[in-house]
Formats: sequence, C-alpha cells, structure tokens
Amino acid sequence: MQDRASFRPSLASRLSPLALAAGVGLIAGPAVAQQPAPGPIETTIGVIYRPQEAPASYDAEAVPEDEGVAGARMGIADDNTTGRFTKQTFALAEKPLATPEADPVAAAKELVDKGIRYLVLTLPADQVLKVADAVKGTGAVVFNAGAPDDRLRGADCRANVFHVLPSRAMLTDALAQYLTVMRWRKIFLISGPTEADKGYADAVRNSARKFNLKITADKPWTFGPLAKARGDTPTRAEAMVFTRGLDYDMAVVADEENDWGDYVSYRTVDPRPVGGTQALTPTTWSPVLETWGAAQAQNRFRRMAGRLMRPLDYQAWVAVRTVGEAVTAKKSNDPATLTPLLTDPAFGIPAYKGSSLSFRPWDHQMRQPVIVVQPKSMVSVAPEQGFLHQRTPLDTLGVDLPETTCKFP
Repeated sequence: MQDRASFRPSLASRLSPLALAAGVGLIAGPAVAQQPAPGPIETTIGVIYRPQEAPASYDAEAVPEDEGVAGARMGIADDNTTGRFTKQTFALAEKPLATPEADPVAAAKELVDKGIRYLVLTLPADQVLKVADAVKGTGAVVFNAGAPDDRLRGADCRANVFHVLPSRAMLTDALAQYLTVMRWRKIFLISGPTEADKGYADAVRNSARKFNLKITADKPWTFGPLAKARGDTPTRAEAMVFTRGLDYDMAVVADEENDWGDYVSYRTVDPRPVGGTQALTPTTWSPVLETWGAAQAQNRFRRMAGRLMRPLDYQAWVAVRTVGEAVTAKKSNDPATLTPLLTDPAFGIPAYKGSSLSFRPWDHQMRQPVIVVQPKSMVSVAPEQGFLHQRTPLDTLGVDLPETTCKFP
C-alpha cells in the first residue's frame, strides 16, 4: 500500500503564483525601500509678559509675580500629556519684560528669529498692536491673552491676532443678560478716571442699550482709591451722599484698577447690590468655578503654581492649549496650515466651560461662556437661557457680525 504521505501535494503546488512571488520577495528583500516613520513634531510657543512687582507693604490680594505665565506653563504640560500619544512635543519660551521700558517688539522679534511662530501676549492693547504689526510678515500668530479692549476686535483688529479672553463688550453683555433675567432694569453707573475704566463704562452703556436696560444715573468717581486705603477716611460721608436720591436696582462700577470699586458695597444710602468690575463680576475664570471638570484644573494648577488660578492664568492656558489642539488636529505646526483651522466651525477647544470654545471669523474673538460670580460662589453663566442666536447662543455676547467694524485685508 502506497504511503499516504505520497498523496500530499507539495507546499509549492499549493501556493498561487502571486503567493510564490511574494515569498521570493521576502527572501530576496523588498524591491522598494520602506519609507521612514515620520519623526516627532516639536513646537515652541513664546510668551511675553511683564512680571508683577511685589507690593511695598502687605497686601492680601497682591497680584502674583508669575500671573499669566503660570497658566502658560500648565498649558504646555497639558499639551505634552496629549503629545505622548501623538508623537508631538511642546516647549515654552518665556520672555519676561523686566522693566517698564522693556520693548515687547524686540522680545517678539527675538523669538521669531529663533523660528518661534506662536506668541502669547499678556500685554496692554497698544503693545499687542505693536507686536502684531512687527511680526506681520513672518507668518507668526499672536494670541492676545491680556487686553479686553473692544477696539482690538473692531477698528484696530489685525488678521494675525486671535483673542482668547472675552472683550469688554462680552463681559458687560453677560452682566446685562443676568440683570435682564432678574428684571433689575435700572442701573446706576459709576466710572473711574482711567482710560480702562472709561472703556468698561462705554461697554456698560452699549450693553444697556442692547438689552433694553435703563441707566438712571451716570456719575464719575471722584473720591480717590478708598478701597486701597483699607479703612475709613474723611471722604466716607461724601461717598455715601454720592448715592442719595437715586432710583436704581444695581450700582455698576467701572474700576479696572481695583482702586475704589470694592468700597461701594454696603456703603450706599439705599440697600442695593453692586456689580461690574467688583462685587458681582462677569469674568472668564474664578477659583469658585468647579463644574465641567474645572475643579480638576483648579487642583492641578494649585499643585503646579502653589496658588489659586486667576483669569489671566486661564487665558494664557487657553492660548497654549489652542496651539496644542490645532497641532494635534493637523499633525503639523506650520502656521499656514493651522491659521485657517482656528476659524473653522468644526474646530473647538475643550476648556472647562461646558461647551467648546471657538473663534469668530469676522474678528478672531474666541466664543466662550462668561461666568458671573461673587467672591465666594458662582451666581450664573452667560449666555443665559432664552437668549437665542441663528448660529450659537455664544454670539449673543459681544459684537456680532452685522455690527463689527473689523475689516481684515
């Protein structure tokens, strides 16, 4: 009897010609060389800031020296956490302006000359414009994290600038929406002497018109920095008389320097709430925000910086995370590739606000909820329920497309 194994076809007879050819190729080596795997993407983000000077005497609410830049540092750490899985690394190039005379333009050019194309600024409006114009031809993208001035989103807008903090119009619209919901329609507006105070007061007036509120009294503050005096002064009686005989539901203060706004609460002749830049405040961030995962961010920041997270810290964090999210989405750090993505309706930044943050294409202002807080608790979140918009309720805050004066080339 013939061996059963003799009837088994050989391996070669069982393989198709294509399989045989593939086997020969494996033995002889590939005909075409394998392409090397793409290397990791390395992105450096520059941050230009002015360190805060230590107060001459004890101040329980002194601004931290690392305000803003500490948020950027946490943003870089978060970018690298994601980057471990996407073969991307991020670094922060810090450029502190040590003296009031230090030139932010020189600092920006130094960073750009090193190949850095993403700049985060925690600077005033005029300096943001100078930096934006100085790096205009380099392809660099500027993120405004510190200047709320509405003119930067209007007549003085720049195509290479993206605003990650709310404008003054967005902040005062948030407060106006809350007053509308509460039916507190009569406002006593008190404005300070600085240009920033006047800008905030103008935004309050515009928001009052927009939401049909009535400013029943509009007065300048002329009693000096009573809040910083930390005690009674001879002008206290005059400040109380200042509020006598007025019919209003809320006193709205415009004091961006924190000189006197905190003094107004509980010192008005009639018992009335106070809001604006002090007391009940519309803001981008606060230590009292704990929902939507914000408590996790608050704790991480405290471990890293040894203090509470402030609005400027959050705004710098958002700017750095914006770059990280864009690089991850496009697998590129080329500004020519990423800049169009920032205003794409599909692009958004998760940032502990309950909804994704995105940029308006007409003025590069970041859409975002604005929280309304008092020092110990969150009171509300704008947009308030019932305020609708054809695109997104977030566009009920600030200057909408039909009203914008921004004209990009």
